[in-house]
Order: sequence, then structure tokens, then C-alpha cells
Amino acid sequence: MTVKTSTASYDGTGLRFTARTGSGHEIILDDSASNKGPRPVEMLLVGQAGCTGMDVISILQKKRQNVTHYEVSVTADQRDDQPAVFTRADVVHVVEGPAVDEVAVRRAIELSATKYCSVAAMLSAGTVEIHHRYRILGSAGVAPIEGEVLVTGPHADPDAMGRTQPAAAATGSVG
Repeated sequence: MTVKTSTASYDGTGLRFTARTGSGHEIILDDSASNKGPRPVEMLLVGQAGCTGMDVISILQKKRQNVTHYEVSVTADQRDDQPAVFTRADVVHVVEGPAVDEVAVRRAIELSATKYCSVAAMLSAGTVEIHHRYRILGSAGVAPIEGEVLVTGPHADPDAMGRTQPAAAATGSVG
């Protein structure tokens, strides 16, 4: 078992903390009043975007896809009641390249969502229903290709990840 650590030290101003990761990086966390850093709950979305992004681009590189631009965005719905947990998240992968294969993109996202991304596993094991989507942008004049690969969570079993093929919610290409 691997142990990860972080420490948050109060800076003495408002609600500002300096967080230090076990790997030696510092991040300022703050509230909206002084706004000197991201809110802690925003960092969950950053973690989701970074984790799945690293998985997907790595898989696409191994599949020799010519990706000229890649971006992941995560938008989440948060309850108003306390605790203000996320209930739904939309993860959208925008992949650009002259001849990016849609099947390769779908498979890379599926592997990230069901096997490799620890953040997605943690969020979908809790209260979050995660919709994993993509948009492929090709050559000028060619219509974008969009689709939803699958939905994970809420209350997913992280131990079952990667053992079975998810029921992909294919929405097909939009032209």
C-alpha cells in the first residue's frame, strides 16, 4: 500500500492556507473573500482533469495518434445543502489533430474512466455521477465528432474497476 501525504498550514489571514504535498509542492488555498488561491473543492476537479488527461494523452501517444492540441474540462454540479458535495460531473476531452481516430479516443477515455484514473474512481465511488465525453476536431471544414463514452458512479465499486467492460453509452458521431 502506498501512503500519500499533504499538510495545510494556516497563514493567519482570512481562511488562507498553504498546502504542501508529499512530493514537495506548495499550493495556496483560499476562500472567495481574499481570493489568493483556488478553493479546496476546486482542487478535486483539477485532480480529475489532470488524472484523466495524463491517462488519455499517454494512451493516445502509445496508439500513435497525431494529437496537435488536447484539453480536458470538468464541470460539476454541487449541492447547496451541507455538506455541499458534488452530485454530477461532466468530463469533456477535446482532442485535435489531422486524422485522430475516434475509436482510439473512445478506448483511451474508457480505460482512464474504468481502470487507471484514481480520482475518477474515488469520485464515482462516492456521490458523483461522472459523464465521460469527447469532442474531436480535425481538419478545417470537417465537422467535429462528439460522443459520450460512458457514465460512472455514483456509488461505484472501485474494486470492480477494470474487471468488466462497462456498458458504454454510445451517442455516436454528430456531424
